[in-house]
Amino acid sequence: MRFLLFAFSLLPISAFGQSINSLKRELDSMYVLDQRNRIWLTKLGNNQPLTDSLTTLYKVDRTKLAGVLWTEQIKIDSSNLKRADVILKQQGYPGKTKVGLPTNEVVFYIIQHAHTVDNYLPAVKKAADEGELPFRQYALMLDRSLMYAQKPQLYGTQVACRKLRSSLTSRCFVWPIEDYRNVNQRRKQAGLLLTVAENALRVNASYDPSLTMESARKLYILEL
Repeated sequence: MRFLLFAFSLLPISAFGQSINSLKRELDSMYVLDQRNRIWLTKLGNNQPLTDSLTTLYKVDRTKLAGVLWTEQIKIDSSNLKRADVILKQQGYPGKTKVGLPTNEVVFYIIQHAHTVDNYLPAVKKAADEGELPFRQYALMLDRSLMYAQKPQLYGTQVACRKLRSSLTSRCFVWPIEDYRNVNQRRKQAGLLLTVAENALRVNASYDPSLTMESARKLYILEL
């Protein structure tokens, strides 16, 4: 009888392990789909060489490939986001304790594409506070939420591309920052390695530390 009780006690643990392994595999697959087209699009944007198999696969020439890839990516993002919603509601944020590194960042990368990031901020903050997700990811999502709300960001992670009111030409710039004098200290505490200026240079965006929401509205058409 004792043996039977011991054997049955192992079943939930085994089933749990299989479930976690299955979730990890699923998330890893979702990440591949999240990134694949974006990598190709980056290469296209930088005029890097692509294999001829891509144009053959999509049956278009290189000039139309970006449009096809983005159309496909929008569908992938929608499907991934729906699945991430289910995972978050059923299990909470799948952090490093549950799925390991770097799979613990997959759901973050998926939900950051949504325009309703406020829906996910509490779960991401909880995961970051508990060490299940790098805090820098929460900092990035918080900044994005503030930018969408037309408010100054805290960590200087967000760059916006908007039309200038004077010429209607577009320019990419670092979104206004609250308390910009201490932003690099906040970035360091959050685990962001580059300063705001260094990151702006990396992404080819202009950076005016003293830019406020008021001055930005005079320079740019901020509303999308």
